[in-house]
Amino acid sequence: MPRLPDPADLEALRAFDTPTICNALELVAPARRATGFNRRPLIAPFPQLKPVVAFARTAIIRSREPHPRNRDEAKEIRLGYYAHVAAEPLPSIAVIQDIDVPDYGFGAFWGEVQSNVHKGLGCVGVITDGSVRDLDAMAPEFFVLAGSIMPSHAYVHLVDFGGTISVAGMVVSANDVIHADRHGAVVVPAEAVREIPRAADLLARREKVVIDAARAPGFSVDRLRQAFDEQEDIH
Repeated sequence: MPRLPDPADLEALRAFDTPTICNALELVAPARRATGFNRRPLIAPFPQLKPVVAFARTAIIRSREPHPRNRDEAKEIRLGYYAHVAAEPLPSIAVIQDIDVPDYGFGAFWGEVQSNVHKGLGCVGVITDGSVRDLDAMAPEFFVLAGSIMPSHAYVHLVDFGGTISVAGMVVSANDVIHADRHGAVVVPAEAVREIPRAADLLARREKVVIDAARAPGFSVDRLRQAFDEQEDIH
């Protein structure tokens, strides 16, 4: 297993929103410019929550038909999944793919019970292209990005867990570092974590030149051209 990022380096990423993380990754991991983030929109029912940074715990669900397992088998896969969520390294974030094509989100796996159980096991939130419900009763400060909001859990059940999945076009493997906020989510390569704050600071200083120019009286295309030139001198 690759060396895990230091907790302090992960915590430092929470100071930035996810678009800023994506921008910084364009500098420190340019090959990932068009990969690693959700390609389809996800709903953030609690947009006021701060960004989260955590280690992915992956699973696959479906809900249109009853699960094929007996009661004891279903219980064991659920407990195995919870052990996966609670395992080190922590904090974790559940990343769950719904495979009920084309009825993504037909039944909600997520609500009052699951959010509280997951939070108690060290999980800070969920990213899913499935659905959520019980919004008023979810665990406090539990982060959510979801494909939809629906009223029923139908026949929702776990199909598998711990593998590589795709949620809204974002390919995720267990223990990947995830940064997420109300805009969406992105996989952060572990080797890039420490470099991101410096890259984000550089981009902010470059952007400030243009923004300050645009807000100043007498802004013009000539002044914008000058600001672009000034950006290039910032390293």
